Amino acid sequence: MKSSDEIETTENKVGKKVVAYTVLVALVFISAMMVVFQVFEYRHDYRELSSYMRERDDLNAEWGRLLIEQQTFGATAQIGTRAVTQLRMFSPPAAETVVISLPMTSEQNK
Repeated sequence: MKSSDEIETTENKVGKKVVAYTVLVALVFISAMMVVFQVFEYRHDYRELSSYMRERDDLNAEWGRLLIEQQTFGATAQIGTRAVTQLRMFSPPAAETVVISLPMTSEQNK
């Protein structure tokens, strides 16, 4: 028969194993929850990054349109300057301006 010291030692060993397994299971559970949380944060951040990249692309497209518009307005001034200097063109005075109006058709009267 086993003595009481041997029984206590065996129970003590079993108790230590149960505590160790419980701690390990708790650590694995905490680790799994942290992984889930990190994946959630990654997906959220990736979604936010994608929206920022779409916004950047939209702003780049708008910037390109604004540059084209600016070049157009600059070209208009250059065309007017060249027309006056090189071709000697000018706007006629009001006395020499004639306005021609088209007769109205029956469809336009409706």
